[in-house]
Amino acid sequence: MLSEKSRPVIEATAGVVAENMPQITPKFYGHMFEAHPELLDGVFSRANQRNGEQAQALAGSIVKFAVHLLEHPDTLPEAVLARIAHKHTALGITPDQYQIVYENLFWAIGDVLGEAVTPEVAEAWTEVYWLMADALIKLEKDLYAKQANDKMWTDWKVASKEPTGNAAMTFRFVPADNTPVTPGEPGGYVSVRIKVEDGLRQARQYSLSQHAESTTERVITVKLDEAGEVSPMLIQSVQEGDVVELSNPYGEIVPTRTEAPIVLATAGIGITPAASILNSLAEHHSSRQVTFLHADASWDSVALRDQVMESVAALENAQAHVWLGQAPESAPEGVELHEGRMDVSAVQLPEGAEVILCGPLPFMKSVRSDLIEAGVPATAIRYEIFGPDLWLAA
Repeated sequence: MLSEKSRPVIEATAGVVAENMPQITPKFYGHMFEAHPELLDGVFSRANQRNGEQAQALAGSIVKFAVHLLEHPDTLPEAVLARIAHKHTALGITPDQYQIVYENLFWAIGDVLGEAVTPEVAEAWTEVYWLMADALIKLEKDLYAKQANDKMWTDWKVASKEPTGNAAMTFRFVPADNTPVTPGEPGGYVSVRIKVEDGLRQARQYSLSQHAESTTERVITVKLDEAGEVSPMLIQSVQEGDVVELSNPYGEIVPTRTEAPIVLATAGIGITPAASILNSLAEHHSSRQVTFLHADASWDSVALRDQVMESVAALENAQAHVWLGQAPESAPEGVELHEGRMDVSAVQLPEGAEVILCGPLPFMKSVRSDLIEAGVPATAIRYEIFGPDLWLAA
């Protein structure tokens, strides 16, 4: 853990570093990409660089880690590290890249803070960085070792491409070669890496939306993001028969293998991991008590609605509640409709349930607060966030 020599230095400087991270991280990324432009080819997302989300997430993770070392000196923030490790392995991050990040990050810290970065300060924050990096490298090594193959990217052929609600498209991929296939887990995701218009490769994670545990196909549902680079190419340019690169499946927000009740609360395209979880529970004839809560603009805009309703109907102990901004004239069979924003107080929540949230960040923050107000322990609530984790950064 953090040495006694570094502890008082980190305590004295954590606030200053955190305050200046919004200036440090953009300089870091600019300096690193100038020296290593290859990292923009299939590793770092240019879209997340433009909107600043990646910089915020990096800053938040480092400061969060440092604060945890101060407050809990004998432990590591396992949930934070697991989330980052799964994202990294889905992008094929390798141990040598941590040294590149270190060199450029600490150049940026020195450039912004100047003479305040004394040798003692630099040494203490170097210790923090490598404690975090070494923990991640170990986790990532273990994740890579669990895969059925030793490849970070493999070729998959588009078997079908079908529109669904919420301006989304469901893609079904089949293996394009004989590489052993790693089964996924419901609630998990894969990265898709494709060449964009200027020839560079860009990668984006997408939840497995059906048959997650299959070794014969991968199914993802992609919503069009006009500001992105991958989803427009997938939806507008990639056709049946085309071959794209997929990572092995990863993701730490998967249901526990217990019989405890489970609550899935989603909004918009955040329905995709819940659709996968419901599909898996139905395929395994689960008797778990399942409460599915979803919010959307209208019934027609609900992505994967037929699949989700089929899964709910197949489960012996499941209920579904959907909140809509524009309610249909009649409620679809098997679902109770509500108008307006999601209100968990309108539902009898099962005791002892594990809760998984997915949707826009304001939605998840609001619902999490409501769940805690309703008596759900904070430790029982987990969330999946698409893109850099700005909740962690906050």
